[in-house]
Amino acid sequence: MSGRDAPAIEVRGLEKSFGDLHVLRGVDFEVAAGGIFALLGSNGAGKTTVVRILSTLLRADAGAARVHGFDVAAQPAKVRESISLTGQFAAVDEILSGRENLVLIARLRHLRQPGAVADELLARFSLTDAAARRVSTYSGGMRRRLDIAMSLIGNPPVVFLDEPTSGLDPQARLEVWHAVRELAAHGTTVLLTTQYLDEAEQLADRIAILHEGRIIVDGTLAELKRLHPPAKVEYVEKQPTLEDIFFAVVGARDDSNTGE
Repeated sequence: MSGRDAPAIEVRGLEKSFGDLHVLRGVDFEVAAGGIFALLGSNGAGKTTVVRILSTLLRADAGAARVHGFDVAAQPAKVRESISLTGQFAAVDEILSGRENLVLIARLRHLRQPGAVADELLARFSLTDAAARRVSTYSGGMRRRLDIAMSLIGNPPVVFLDEPTSGLDPQARLEVWHAVRELAAHGTTVLLTTQYLDEAEQLADRIAILHEGRIIVDGTLAELKRLHPPAKVEYVEKQPTLEDIFFAVVGARDDSNTGE
């Protein structure tokens, strides 16, 4: 891939079925380098399937995808070198301290000065004060922040965050949101899957809604709001929330299929 403006992720016509269940029915989107892209949808919409295909854990039945310029089907090793994937559950060792977790991964990746790498990430994600504590004593938000920090060892240009705040309390979610913003601030491209409307609204530069196996809208929050005109109440415009937009679009889609 050449050109400074080339997208970090390109998806064209992705299809995937599991037996008779058609999960993806032709998914198309692009993610700009250095941006936060939210793939928004209900449980079972196919968000995790998209991430598994993009991270080379699953092969698509049809379509094509490129990550950091590499074809996910033809160049899986190059894709894996360019990405990090953080799933719905923090993959941290609870017996080790936060710093020991980071040093371990840095050593496994044969990085020079693993201690310095760990200390920089601990500071970046506000975990320095808890560095020497066992992870078993960490809150949910701290574990997720450590998990995200671990995913950045080696400086991957693209990070997939699959439902990163699933099961967290409100305070922990805010902590993870701050960590995600830190990723983008340092130039990392983030593809975030979520079912939380406020999460997409707060974090993403662009939002795509995945519904019934297809992307039905894709744009900035401002562009999506223009799809759902503001309501006028006593001459004061009420701007639509992302929740209004989501259910208006998904509801319209469902209504159109009632005759099938």
